[in-house]
Amino acid sequence: MEIKFSRTNGEIDTLIDQLIEKVGVHHPYIIREMILSALKAGQDTDYLADLKLMRTTMKEMRYTNKIFEPYRSRRKVTIFGSARTAPDRPIYKKCVEFSRLLANHDYMVITGGGGGIMQAGNEGAGEENSFAVNIQLPFEQSTNQVMAKSKRSLIYKYFFNRKVAFLKEADAIALFPGGFGTMDEAMEAITLLQTGKNPPVPIVLVDDDDGGCGEEYWGKWFEFCRDILLTKGLISGEDFGLFTITRSAEEAVEVIHNFYKVYHSSRYVDNLLVIRLNKELTEAQINILENEFAEILLPGTHIKAITALEQEKDQPDLWELPRLTIEFNRRSYGLLNSFIRQINSF
Repeated sequence: MEIKFSRTNGEIDTLIDQLIEKVGVHHPYIIREMILSALKAGQDTDYLADLKLMRTTMKEMRYTNKIFEPYRSRRKVTIFGSARTAPDRPIYKKCVEFSRLLANHDYMVITGGGGGIMQAGNEGAGEENSFAVNIQLPFEQSTNQVMAKSKRSLIYKYFFNRKVAFLKEADAIALFPGGFGTMDEAMEAITLLQTGKNPPVPIVLVDDDDGGCGEEYWGKWFEFCRDILLTKGLISGEDFGLFTITRSAEEAVEVIHNFYKVYHSSRYVDNLLVIRLNKELTEAQINILENEFAEILLPGTHIKAITALEQEKDQPDLWELPRLTIEFNRRSYGLLNSFIRQINSF
């Protein structure tokens, strides 16, 4: 029989309803669609490898949510960098200091769970303030000694599930020097912010004093972006507002901490970008924002101060926060970061 998401499946709908009631679940209308999706996949696909991929993805994402759920109220910083960085390297020690400062500010850290910079991140924050989001590899990636016995250590089969965990749970991203994997994570994170597929978060690129080879690591990367990508018109100047480069662990923490000084979070409700705040802004401050950032608004629209919208009931923990709404042009994400920095200056 053909299965549909509408309630036109007769006995199948009744059986699913009975199963959901028997088991007891949160948000049963969502679980119903997940069950129907699994049944439809079983009808549509007879290639076993594809079904195994879907099954494992669902299992890995379910377990991810289970591990992170108790810590939903604490902000987290994902740290990327080379697995090959030795503990005696200055950049390793800088990462230890960076993550220690984060923990002192009540942040938790998320790393890839391996050695090098990943171990440095877990070491500085301590096991009690850390997650290890590891991947099955035939070499180079066993769980580091800090997180080997932690209940907050996960091991993924698929890179794409691991990538979701890194970014979905992160309130900030810190990148230390690394190889192809670090470059991949840097470009992906910036791309997701540049295209609006990830909510605004601070991205901090923490440089070694000399890159370990007589030259700055992120400094050279910046020159490539400026001299090649920007010059050829492949990115815009405002895209450089999506990240900050620093040599200082203290400054990196300050950039992250200040991002949430007044700004809390944001989401879309229909065509409105709702910006949640830690305190109300005055009418004069809103006027400053509107005058200085008219470019990011759709023509003829204005910034408005509001209370929570009905559609935001799915996030009850944020219900009491004051809000601004803007009709954002959904293009100027670098300027949106600057807009947030201006909010945080009030």
